[in-house]
This record gives sequence, structure tokens and C-alpha cells, in this order.
Amino acid sequence: MCMKDECTIQLFAAGQWQVVANVTLLGDAVRGWRAATYTGYATEWALSHNGAVDAWALGSQFAVGLRPWKLEHWPVFLLDMLPQGYGRGELLRQLGLPETAEADADWPLLLTGAGNSIGNLRVKEAADWLSSRVGTVRGFIDEEVAARSEDFMSYLSQHGLFVAGSSGVQGEWPKILLTRARDGLLYLDHTLPDTEATAHYIVKFGRGPNERLAAILRHEASYMAIAAHLGLRVHSPLSLRDRALFIPRFDRVVEAGRVTRLGQESLAALMGMAGFGVAPTHDDVCARLAKTCSQPAVEMLEYLKRDVANLAFGNKDKHARNTAIQRDFAGNIRLTPVFDFAPMYLHPDGLARRIRWQGKEQTGVDWKAVLDTVCGRTKLAREPLVAGLQSLAKPLREVAEMGPDFGLEPEVYQYLVPGILAQAQAMEQLQ
Repeated sequence: MCMKDECTIQLFAAGQWQVVANVTLLGDAVRGWRAATYTGYATEWALSHNGAVDAWALGSQFAVGLRPWKLEHWPVFLLDMLPQGYGRGELLRQLGLPETAEADADWPLLLTGAGNSIGNLRVKEAADWLSSRVGTVRGFIDEEVAARSEDFMSYLSQHGLFVAGSSGVQGEWPKILLTRARDGLLYLDHTLPDTEATAHYIVKFGRGPNERLAAILRHEASYMAIAAHLGLRVHSPLSLRDRALFIPRFDRVVEAGRVTRLGQESLAALMGMAGFGVAPTHDDVCARLAKTCSQPAVEMLEYLKRDVANLAFGNKDKHARNTAIQRDFAGNIRLTPVFDFAPMYLHPDGLARRIRWQGKEQTGVDWKAVLDTVCGRTKLAREPLVAGLQSLAKPLREVAEMGPDFGLEPEVYQYLVPGILAQAQAMEQLQ
């Protein structure tokens, strides 16, 4: 592969991929995401969509315009597209690079692995690389995918294993992007024309023999049902088949034979935080959400309710890259539907809570202090937030009483009940 010091950013709008910007390396590529860059919109795009920060833009913090950005690192929207976790390892093997490669592999990984990303952006060079490797296109029935049948695995192997469908999906679990066609079969996402698509999925597979990891995967569909019961913003039910979790995608909308791709960016990108493992405070996130979202009061309540749920249900692994905002083409910016909601307290690595309320978690979260800070920094009215949080108490108590009806297994259910009831009581006492 011929290495360039520039990449072309395409954005899917009005039914086609359009060139909207370029990112040029000013620093040495071996520095990875830490290399200095120069980013600018294409002139025609800048003039046509000047000032946009919704889906017409590279990101909510990269308003469309003629002014370029000269940064000491990659623009943060690129990091959302850089393969990480399982997909990164698979792509390194496909490129013949050592699996231990770190920053020096970031640029080649971007130029090959960012061709089919979540959201409505892609790197043109990566899309070209991916399309050049499309061999025989064929579909599979759901059972073949779920069971990882011999035919299915052989087909993935021909396409570079999970790289073919997952290089644009971050995270440690093996995942592939699959699209259901009009014929009812599932195809690798990038091999199927939009005109044939009826639904889009992320399929997450189990990881090895560890029972605690298996229990996490088994509970994700149940947790999504619980999220819906709590009144959180959810997209569609999840479906677990064997050791494969089918997750309907919410960054794609299929209507009248056309696919619309919505803009999506992580909290890390929203906060302008480069790198991985970054952890803003909840306090700072709330302040930024209030400035960025179309309906700040609605999104603030949603964000607060999600943190209550994460605490109640032991979902410790909430970090700056598994919460995101969604941007459409009509100027609407809001939190995406809930994703990665699971009993992560079970993780064998003993994960710690990553994003915290600054100075308000000494002995559990002090929700009164949280509201004092949030309302003080955002100037949002306190009463609607209090009422919205209080409304969580009843459904929380219902889950505490009927957890098995939602699919919670006995051991998980027994562990969770005290925490669920504690959060229910905290919401009832909130003023």
C-alpha cells in the first residue's frame, strides 16, 4: 500500500458519498494520532453549508466553513473511525503488521480501516481499499451467522475475517456489520448496494469460554428491555441467537428504498478530547451537551437518567467512546439511543467507573449536588429535572421486584437488587 500524508473525507448526503474535506499530516505519521494535522472543508461544501454543525458537518465542534483547523493531533472525528480492539487486531494481521504495533500503525490503519464506519463519514482511501477486496458476494441465513457455520466462517476468512465487516466498529468484542437484503439474507454491509437494503445490524459474538463474559452478552437484550421500561431512549429490541447478539443499527434509516446515514460522534469527539482512555467529568459533559444539543433540557434529563440506570444495574464500563450524540440533516442534535448497556460489573478485568461527577461520589452519588452543579452551569430549570428523575423510582422498583421477567438470571438479579432499590430511594428523596 502506498502511504500518503493526506486523506480525503467523504460524507454521505442526498443519497451519495461526497468529498467534503481533507486532512493533511503535518507531523510524522509514526506518531499516530498525536501527529499534527491541517484540516479544511472543500470550498464548494463550505459555501453550500456554511455554519452547519449537524449531519452536514464533520462534527458538532467542526462547523462547516472556510476556516481550516491546524491541530497538534488528529481531528477528533478521525479517532472515532480508527479501528480499535478486536477489529484493530484483525486489520493489523491483514496488513502484515505486528499485533503489538501501536501509534506507528495508526495512519495505515485509518487509510484501510475507516472505509465503512459508523455514522455518515468515511475515509475515501479506506473505502477504495475495502472495495478492491470484495470478492464473491453472497448472503447467509440468520442461523448460519449465529452458529458461525463453516460456510460463513470460510467466507469471512476470504474477506479478511472480521475486518471485512467490523474494521469501522470499535470495542473489544468481535463484531461485524451485516445488512439484510430484500431476499431476506444477511450480507457483509459494504458488499450490498443501498437499494437492496432493508435493515442494518451490528452482530456481536461471544468471546471465548469465560462464563462471566458470556453472562454479559446474554444479558444485553434484557438490559435493553429494562432501559425501555425505565423510559430511556432506546431504538429496537436486541436479539440473542446462540452466542451472537443482533443489534439493530440506529445510524441508518431505510425509507422507500433509500438509506440515510446519520452523523454520530462519541463523547470524546464532542468534548474535543484526542486519544483513547480519556475521561471527561460528567459535569463538563453536561455543560457541553447544553451548548450543543437542540433541546438541552430534554437531553440533560436523558443523560442524568442514564447515569442513574448505569449505577443501578452495575454498568461500570461507560466511557467517552461508548456514549455518543447523533446529528441529522435538519439541525437536530441529541444523544443517540442507549447502547452498550450491560452488567459490566461481571467483567473479569474488574472494570472501574470511568466518567464521574467531580467531587460528588465519595459515598455514592450526591444527586442534589449533581443538580446544583448541572443547573448552575447550564442555567436549565431544576424542577423538570427533579420531576423526571423522580419518575424513575417506580419503574426501578418494578424491575427490582420482577427482574426475572425481564430476563435477569438469578445470580445477576440477586446481586443487582440492593443497588436498584438504593437508586429508587435516592430518586424518591430528591428535591
